[in-house]
Amino acid sequence: VTESNGVPCRGKVLTLDNMNPNVRRVEYAVRGAIVQRAGQIEKELKEGVKKPFTEVIKANIGDAHAMGQKPISFLRQVLALCSYPELLEDNKFPEDAKHRARRILEACGGHSIGAYSASQGIECVRQDVARYIEKRDGGIPSNPDNIYLSTGASDAIVTMLKLLVCGEGRDRTGVMISIPQYPLYSAALADLGAVQISYYLDEDKCWSLDVAELKRAVDAARQHCNPRVLCIINPGNPTGQVQSRQCIEDVIRFAKEEHLFLMADEVYQDNVYAEGCKFHSFKKVLFEMGPAYSSTVEMASFHSTSKCYMGECGFRGGYMEVINMDPEVKAQLTKLVSVRLCPPVPGQALLDLVVNPPQPDEPSYNTFMKERTAVLAALAEKARLTEQIFNEVPGVTCNPVQGAMYTFPRIALPQKAIDKAKEEGQVPDMFYCMRLLEEEGICLVPGSGFGQREGTFHFRMTILPPTEKLKIVLQKISDFHVRFTQEFS
Repeated sequence: VTESNGVPCRGKVLTLDNMNPNVRRVEYAVRGAIVQRAGQIEKELKEGVKKPFTEVIKANIGDAHAMGQKPISFLRQVLALCSYPELLEDNKFPEDAKHRARRILEACGGHSIGAYSASQGIECVRQDVARYIEKRDGGIPSNPDNIYLSTGASDAIVTMLKLLVCGEGRDRTGVMISIPQYPLYSAALADLGAVQISYYLDEDKCWSLDVAELKRAVDAARQHCNPRVLCIINPGNPTGQVQSRQCIEDVIRFAKEEHLFLMADEVYQDNVYAEGCKFHSFKKVLFEMGPAYSSTVEMASFHSTSKCYMGECGFRGGYMEVINMDPEVKAQLTKLVSVRLCPPVPGQALLDLVVNPPQPDEPSYNTFMKERTAVLAALAEKARLTEQIFNEVPGVTCNPVQGAMYTFPRIALPQKAIDKAKEEGQVPDMFYCMRLLEEEGICLVPGSGFGQREGTFHFRMTILPPTEKLKIVLQKISDFHVRFTQEFS
C-alpha cells in the first residue's frame, strides 16, 4: 500500500504483535472487563436508559471512601494544614494537628509538601514508622534505615519482586503465591516474566494455609524453575482469613528450610473481627523464634494507608521494612527507588499520622479514637452480617470473614449455566457476575480473577458499603442467585 505521496505505508510502529509480550500477559480482574461494563452502564443510566435499577453498586474493589466511609478528621486536618500552611494561623484547628503539620513541613524542602523528598522517604517519617513497628511488636527493634516509604504497598511489592527475579529457563525465579490471590501478584509476575508457583488455601478449614501444601507446590515447581520467594497475605485478600501464630511459625520454618525470601503483605493488620483471632506480624514471630531464624530469614513486610480504619487509597501511602537483606543488595534497592525520585509526599505525611496518631494527653485523641473505633466496629458488624446472610442462600457457602474487607463465597452453578457460559466463550463465574451486573446493577469480581480450585466457583465482594446499603446488596445477590439457579436447572 502506498500513501498519496508515493511513500510506502508501513503501519504502526507499535502493534499488539510487536509490543512487550509480558505486558500483554498481564491480567488484573479487580479492574477488568466487568468493571468496564459497569462504567458503561453508569453512563447509560446518566443518559436516561431505563434499567431494572437506578445505580451501579461497585462492590468490586476495596475503596472505602468511594463506598461512603468518612475520612478520619485528624488525618485530614493535618493534611489540610500541610497543603495550605496559612491555615496554621486559624484557631479552628486543634494544637496537636498543628504540631504534627509543622513537624512534617519542617522536614520538607522549602517547608512545602510540593517538594521532592529523599528517595527512601522523609527521614522523620521513617523514624516514626520504625517506632510504630517497635511498639506494635512489643519492643522488637526496628531500624529506620530498613524502612522504605512507597506509593501504596503495591509499589513496594512490585519493587521487591523486581529485585528478586533473575535466571532463564529452569533457573528462572519462581514466586509462591496463594490461590485465591490478590491479582497484583500474578500481574506483577507476568510483567516481570517470573514463574508463578500456586499453593492452595484450604476452603474447608476457613481458607487456612497448610505447610504440606507449600511443600507440594515447591517440590513440583523445582522441576521447571528456581523457587526463591514465598508471598503471604495476612489478613487474607480475597479470603479474609487471619493466620494463627502457630501457622506463621510453620511458614517461617518452611521458608528457612527451603531457603526462600519471605514477603509478608500485612496491609489489613488492623482489620481483624472474629472472636479468638489476632493479628501477629511475621516480623514479631520471626524474632520470637530466636536468632537461628531472626538473624537468617530474609524478609520484607508491607503496610499501607489504603486499608484498616483509614481507607485513604487515593493518597498512595505505604512502606516496607526489609530484614536480613544483604547490604550490597540493599544499596541496589536504594538505587532502584531513587530512579523514581520519591513516593508522593502527601502520602508520606498521611502515613506519618497513621503510625503516630493522637496520644491520650492530646486534644484530638477522643474524637480520633471514637471515629477509628466506629469504622472498625461497623466493618466487624458487616463481616458478621455478610457471612450470615450468604449462608442462608441455598447453593452459597461462605466462610467467616475473620479479617480484611472482603468475602469470597463459593457458589454452586447448575451444569446448564456452565454449558451456556462456555457457549458464550466465558468462564462460568464471569458469566454469573455479568448477569448479576446487568440485572441488579451490582459489580463483583468473579473468583476466576483470583484463582480457585478446578471445578469450584466464587466471587469476591467487599463488605464496605454502608450497613443499610449492604443489606440491600446482600438481598439482591441472594434473590438473583435463586433466580439464576432456577433459570438453568
